[in-house]
Amino acid sequence: MKRAGVLLLAAVPVVATGVYFLMPTDSADAPVTPPTSTTQSSREDAKDRAEQEREADDELIADLPPGLAAPAKKELAQQLVSSAENSTTDWRSAYGTIEDLGQGDGYTAGIIGFCTGTHDLLALVEHYTEDHPDNGLAKYLPALREVDGTDSHEGLDPGFTAAWEAEAKLPAFRKAQEEERDRVYFQPSVRLAKLDGLGTLGQFVYFDAMVFHGPDSDTDGFYSLRELAMKKAKTPADGGSEKAYLDAFLDVRREAMLAKRPDIDTSRVDTAQRRFLKAGNLDLKTPLVWEMYGDTYKLP
Repeated sequence: MKRAGVLLLAAVPVVATGVYFLMPTDSADAPVTPPTSTTQSSREDAKDRAEQEREADDELIADLPPGLAAPAKKELAQQLVSSAENSTTDWRSAYGTIEDLGQGDGYTAGIIGFCTGTHDLLALVEHYTEDHPDNGLAKYLPALREVDGTDSHEGLDPGFTAAWEAEAKLPAFRKAQEEERDRVYFQPSVRLAKLDGLGTLGQFVYFDAMVFHGPDSDTDGFYSLRELAMKKAKTPADGGSEKAYLDAFLDVRREAMLAKRPDIDTSRVDTAQRRFLKAGNLDLKTPLVWEMYGDTYKLP
């Protein structure tokens, strides 16, 4: 259900330019510090600016409330995303899932919907093979590199899906999926949300957007959507209202989803995240009730 482009979120040393504190007004656990966007230049600059908030801020972030990174909240986040990606809150049941959803991304597989056409599945198998060179997916690496960026199955059929399902039974590959999910999607999105002064709900909003739209500088990639939202409303770190900013971000995100696929179901925004926001649940406290594709989910 997602993604285009190459993922580039390994740690890169950068110099952050000023660090100061503002207290956001809307959330009890909303962290604070200040990425300030200046000129809105190219889409690639949008990602560059986001990544410039890194090294000097890491120590500051370490002293902030854990937010979505707290174990119970992280588990909740996986359940919420899984309801959208796999139509179940039992996200651990999805390690071995693999199918072509017919959305132009090739095979979609695993706990976060890694795709053969969007580089993240290739990166997962490459990293896994570094530690486990004799794994059952390694022989498909040449084919995965060839189909990266396309919806082609060339070199993958007929054996790749069975190989994925078999490998997903192994604890080592399950761990690799979780580590890649955290490295590419969870950790960067939560970190950036904290820099924007967002609390637990806002951190989840960023995480789900990163999963669906990809950590890219494309017009519909996460970083471009964040830039567009910042044009419409100030982040809490810049002195704005957390509710107003998240409302703007969800507006921008929904528009991007419909622009790419006019017939798409936008439940993950409309009847999940927007519902939590309207209820004022900025700390993403349970119990939670939401709807996804017409089905109702509840977490106590």
